[in-house]
Amino acid sequence: MAKEIKPKLQYVPCVSTDDLPAPGKATSGVAGGLAICIAVDEKGSLWALGDKCPPINQPLSFGKVAGGAIQDPVLGTKFDLKTGQVQDGQWCTSAIGKVLGGLFEASGVPVYPVKTKGSVVEVQVDVNYKLAFEQKYWSGILDAQGKSNGKYY
Repeated sequence: MAKEIKPKLQYVPCVSTDDLPAPGKATSGVAGGLAICIAVDEKGSLWALGDKCPPINQPLSFGKVAGGAIQDPVLGTKFDLKTGQVQDGQWCTSAIGKVLGGLFEASGVPVYPVKTKGSVVEVQVDVNYKLAFEQKYWSGILDAQGKSNGKYY
């Protein structure tokens, strides 16, 4: 078995500062293979969160930013910009959200440190996350059945 891949936190480029939206809006980017939502609050501060809204993983970057939170435009959940947690019990408040949200427990989104460097917005992520995840599933060249050990499904 291969040596365990350890986490490595590092700031990596995500989006250009030219692509930042107006205050109260968000945009999407990729950092270290992760989908990232870059939110700009009313004061112009930047926040980085995971760009997949629970429970059905639609983009958080389509949401509106206000009051220290970003709101999922489909299901209505408000996520705190600092913690990523559901804000003030606002889990799935839209009509469709009430139907779908009742099937799942409330859960937040990950948050990441963010900074600007020159003309780029950088986000701190584990640059080894994807490789460590894939190491658990891929162990060599695949055979005709798609299994590296030659066994059948």
